[in-house]
Amino acid sequence: MGSLISQIQAVVAMNLRSLPQRIWMSLATLFAVAIVVAVLLAFLSMANGFQQTVKNTGSESLAVILRAGSQAELNSVITRDQVNLLSEAPGIVRGDKGPKVSAELYVTVDGIKRSSQTEVNLPLRGISESGISLREGFTIIEGRMFEPGKNEIVVGSSVLREFSGFELGNSLRFGKTTWTVVGVFEAGASVFASELWTDVRTLQSQFNRGSSAQVIRVALQQPGDIGAITEYIDKEPRLNMDVKTEAEYYQEQAKAMSDMIFFLGWPLAIAMALGALAGALNTMYNSVAQRAVEIATLRAIGFRGVSAFLGTLVESLVLAFIGGLLGTLAAFLLFDGISASTLGGSFTQIVFSFELSSDAFVQGITLAMIIGLVGGFFPALKASRVPVMVAFSVDP
Repeated sequence: MGSLISQIQAVVAMNLRSLPQRIWMSLATLFAVAIVVAVLLAFLSMANGFQQTVKNTGSESLAVILRAGSQAELNSVITRDQVNLLSEAPGIVRGDKGPKVSAELYVTVDGIKRSSQTEVNLPLRGISESGISLREGFTIIEGRMFEPGKNEIVVGSSVLREFSGFELGNSLRFGKTTWTVVGVFEAGASVFASELWTDVRTLQSQFNRGSSAQVIRVALQQPGDIGAITEYIDKEPRLNMDVKTEAEYYQEQAKAMSDMIFFLGWPLAIAMALGALAGALNTMYNSVAQRAVEIATLRAIGFRGVSAFLGTLVESLVLAFIGGLLGTLAAFLLFDGISASTLGGSFTQIVFSFELSSDAFVQGITLAMIIGLVGGFFPALKASRVPVMVAFSVDP
């Protein structure tokens, strides 16, 4: 056994020392693997960043109430009478000013993406003082808060970063109405930082929505416990509503988009990996062909075929591992932390940052090693079967 290990070590060392003789072909394989890993990690970091932004939005201490069957705020309609009825539901926190309930209106307006200068949908949320108090991490970082009754808006910091025309003091025209940007706010790295906010009654008036709302947020007496509210709604025929914790609601909103990004990224990476695999096979077959005499000579002096097999396989795995490391480094330098935006569940833009996780790094290196393993296996098998007579077939 000790002799076999020594043989394997000797063959591995010989193979690695001979890499400079095949430098260009080895580099081509190495960079092909690196590109595959970098592309995969780009998609995974995009999916992870989107998930983290949505995750930062949801709270177990709040419940989101929509019209039954509505998958998003944009599809929901709630009347003023229903808002009043829901305000009487048990399980809701009640303060000095009454129940902590926020009836909100959600409409879409036009924006221009800085990077592409294309027109996109942005969310304009009508909100009251009660609704603002339910948002953790909310703070005005520039300017001031909008005044009720005026055509004033405050802009999420992510909107300001990704879309043009929303700078403090600018006038914006949505439909037939002109609005003024009076403030910029932070919202704890959540989806809300991708929104525009204004007074809910002003928005209802300017968009001809009467006194209707689209979503109701309530503070829960017991975090995560929506049982009492659900039971109240089930017993009240005038309320045809769905209730979820805010955390559950945003997890569902994120899942479809995250799955799409994930399932687009892996097939593309696998398709590219097949190309890298072809390159790895070509490299390793050439490596075996160039060292056929050396391998046969080792066989002639007593080295076993398994040593040639493992020595060649290790060479392939080393190239793939280095390529994987280069790919993860490139992905980290190029993608981690960059800002982007994509469509959310209400067909409006959500701004998020690419975020590479440790799991993504592991998946990238794993894919690289699979390419190295498959790309090296058959050439290694060929190396283990090089006839001993090849060592004596060289012309003097």
